[in-house]
Amino acid sequence: MSDKPRVLLSTEQIATRVAELGREIRAAYGDEPVICLGILKGSIVFLSDLIRAMDGPVQCAFLGVSSYEGTESSGQVRITHDVRTPLKGHHVVVVEDIVDTGLTLSYILKTLQVRDIKSLKVAALLDKPARRRADVPVDWIGFSIPDEFVVGYGLDLDEYYRNLPYIGIYEG
Repeated sequence: MSDKPRVLLSTEQIATRVAELGREIRAAYGDEPVICLGILKGSIVFLSDLIRAMDGPVQCAFLGVSSYEGTESSGQVRITHDVRTPLKGHHVVVVEDIVDTGLTLSYILKTLQVRDIKSLKVAALLDKPARRRADVPVDWIGFSIPDEFVVGYGLDLDEYYRNLPYIGIYEG
């Protein structure tokens, strides 16, 4: 895994946009508490930076799901870690690294809708509309990107590249 992905979004571009997203999300909720629900593992870096960009009361919770094998979605979504924080009666923002086919996010939203949440919204760092197979609402989008396999800033290829400070196109 020594190939260096070609930079698509620089560290500076990401930092600027994540700060904007934090302000936009906080403005939507005013002073009300928000639970940012990070989708493991890809969202961890984005979630960390996003909550630091949000003033006011913010909690974190995590939901682990899996649907990828190598560079392709398997089409099958499975929960690997369920939410342990009570979500009932709270504003919840699902924090996703990337919305690709939309199948994973569709599954997540259906799973959460039965939990008596006050409001349910989605923030995604990356949106790849060319691959969409399920119509899913994304309330806040960091960047729309072309149909390329990307890594870095939490996104991986078989658990590698998450530590890159930028988002790069994997051309392996």
